[in-house]
Amino acid sequence: MKNIALKLSEFLLVSLLLLSCSKTETGTSPVALKDAIVSSSQNLNNTMIEISGSKVFNLLSVTDNSMEMMKAGTIYTTNIPLDLIKGTYDYKALKTDASKKYALIKFFTKTADPSKMIVNLPLAKIKDPKHLREYQKADSALTNNFTISVSNYYNNYNSYRDFDYVNVADVTIDKVKEGSLTIASLKSPTLGTKYASQFAFSNGNTAKYLYTSGDSIVSSFTIVKGTNVLYEEKMLSIKKDTAKYGREHQYILTIGDVKIVRKSGSAAAIYVNGTLQPKAVVKVIEDEEKEGEEHSICEKRDLQITFEDGTTSTISALIGKSITDIATLYKSLHQVYFSAYIVDWIGYDIFYKR
Repeated sequence: MKNIALKLSEFLLVSLLLLSCSKTETGTSPVALKDAIVSSSQNLNNTMIEISGSKVFNLLSVTDNSMEMMKAGTIYTTNIPLDLIKGTYDYKALKTDASKKYALIKFFTKTADPSKMIVNLPLAKIKDPKHLREYQKADSALTNNFTISVSNYYNNYNSYRDFDYVNVADVTIDKVKEGSLTIASLKSPTLGTKYASQFAFSNGNTAKYLYTSGDSIVSSFTIVKGTNVLYEEKMLSIKKDTAKYGREHQYILTIGDVKIVRKSGSAAAIYVNGTLQPKAVVKVIEDEEKEGEEHSICEKRDLQITFEDGTTSTISALIGKSITDIATLYKSLHQVYFSAYIVDWIGYDIFYKR
């Protein structure tokens, strides 16, 4: 083992010396870009291991929409402030008639009247949301080990073209705070569309999604560790009369120290710490078979990089297995289902006096 460790140390030392010589002779390192993107991808992967290992990540991956939700075009209106729904609600198993659909609130007992909305229920019921409003034999043995504590809430819905929604909440599992959720969504005939959601994990990592419409349309998805951006995909569409079809489009992918920028009508450029890498070539690969989805590394886009040494790799290959977990966060923040299934439906039940 000592011999193996010694040889490995010698190999690393020689590699560093060669890299140092390369920098001295040429002024720039031909592998600087590769080193930077490999290092940045590894930092991203390490963070995604932390995120995916958290108890709350399994809830963020819940995208089961089999529960009957309000559908676009449904005619109804609501005006639900936090004051209307505040209180502590504790889940209690309720034997139900399988032939009837029970309001979700019937499975809860209001036990206190704090200034927040606090919902306590078994984690197992949220992981399988289609059974939230059903009784199963095992329910009576479940404990309320999940809590969502809502400190700010507003749901003003006039139509699917006119609504204003805010939800700010802390999430606790097994008496340990797992993180905080923030959602702000607005759709207005005059103000356009604005949607921002984020989940701040208690370990210091944060995932964010943003979309705004208007003369400048912005869509972005970001993963941050502390204050450092580890991953960000941003799409800009700027109104410009001189541009083709009246808009100029720009796509920006940031992975740590590396940034790739592609403007409409131009080849993609790649930067390391703000310095252009002129000899590197970026090719955009699109999967046109996936219809109706945003162009994203998480969905239907990949980028192939040809480095200065002639070798190639794709962004998805560099990121590796974590791309699946990144896609989970990306999709979840578009519509945080576990919160909608609990907070919104209890809010609807109270508002409609079910």
